[in-house]
Amino acid sequence: MKLLRKGVDFFWKTHEISVAEYQRNTKMVLGSLLGVIAAILQSAGLIGGFGYAFSMMATGPIALATIISAQFGMLTYIVTALLLLMIQPSEVLVFLFTTGLLGVALGLGFKWTRRIISVALAGGLALSIGILLLLVVFHFPVLGPSLSKNVNVQTILAVTSFSLIYSWIWMRVSLAGMRQINKRVMRKVLFEKNDST
Repeated sequence: MKLLRKGVDFFWKTHEISVAEYQRNTKMVLGSLLGVIAAILQSAGLIGGFGYAFSMMATGPIALATIISAQFGMLTYIVTALLLLMIQPSEVLVFLFTTGLLGVALGLGFKWTRRIISVALAGGLALSIGILLLLVVFHFPVLGPSLSKNVNVQTILAVTSFSLIYSWIWMRVSLAGMRQINKRVMRKVLFEKNDST
């Protein structure tokens, strides 16, 4: 019974992210930097092999930008897509429907709900929909040529399961990243206030 209660408590835990209200200029600078970082990471897939690992990390900057501000998160998402259009056009669709979409969904999940399971579900469902849109509508072989041609119930279940697990991992990473940004930015703000007095 205790094990069951611990399992339920684990899934119904609340996240403790409360974003400080940054000044508009700080949001713009953070959003711009995070957008450039996301574009560089996403375009690393061009290298192949190890570059694909970096390309997956493009979710982080978008999630963090959206957590800081939903408006600036969406702007960061759009700016990153435009940068990719210039740097690596073949990665734009992948970014818009997978890594970037997951980042926006996680960021909005953190803003709209306190339960970590709800945040992970929001990200997982958004990623599932994005991958399925790439497969069905755009016929983009995001899962490789053989799997992309045969979209059936098994593929949909596999994509959904993967998306939920992947979203859970990124939710945990985003929590850690947001804590670090809050700590460092707020320390800088307090330091500047002390200097001016």
